[in-house]
Amino acid sequence: MPISADTIILYITKGSIEKMMDRIQVTQEVEKMCCVKRGVKGEPAPIPQEGEWTKCKEIKDISGLTHGCGCCAPQQGTCKLTLNVKDGIIQEALVETIGCSGMTHSAAMAGEILPGKTILEALNTDLVCDAINVAMRELFLQIVYGRTQTAFSENGLPVGAGLEDLGKGLCSMVGTIHSTKQKGPRYLSLTEGYILKLGLDKNDEIIGYQFVNLGKVMDAIKKGVDPKEAFEKNIGTYGRFADAVKTIDPREE
Repeated sequence: MPISADTIILYITKGSIEKMMDRIQVTQEVEKMCCVKRGVKGEPAPIPQEGEWTKCKEIKDISGLTHGCGCCAPQQGTCKLTLNVKDGIIQEALVETIGCSGMTHSAAMAGEILPGKTILEALNTDLVCDAINVAMRELFLQIVYGRTQTAFSENGLPVGAGLEDLGKGLCSMVGTIHSTKQKGPRYLSLTEGYILKLGLDKNDEIIGYQFVNLGKVMDAIKKGVDPKEAFEKNIGTYGRFADAVKTIDPREE
């Protein structure tokens, strides 16, 4: 008569527990104590996961897509980490970093390492960069407590959904602004892309800007469009740039 899978699992689990008990040592004080049975055993509180309420007892019970942010010890750089987890296994990872060059290379390594691992393995994987490790820790806490982006989304999001954060140009949305008391603010990069010009009103206040979407430029160039034409076709404006009394190059003026 064939042995069922449940019987095998039960046998393995029982054997593992027995081995664990053999390893556990107790003090003489505890050894001499009489046994008192515990009363009600508390169950884990259910957490929302991909449209269901789940009592998670094992890593394989965890699913969800969410984000975590972290910075390195000297706070020189930061990382935004997005993971898509199904049944405890990381299926998709999006790593976005800003800061030192070492962090960027660590992000490349994280992209190689994380998919295919359980979230517990990933938590204990040396990703070199502190910022990525901290982001992993924060993300782990969110996901095991049911604070995910997909907590109430039935079946969660498909693998590849992480790319939606990057938009059509598949470029990270980066905001870079430099400002001084003496000369005021300079927008260098924003969601739309690389800032070419700032539009100022009669009071020298920013009312809009001209930008170029570098992701779309590169996509056009890869398709054979002349670089100059690709650049010019992907220039846009935001705000009341057309009403500007004066325009300045934020990197030169």
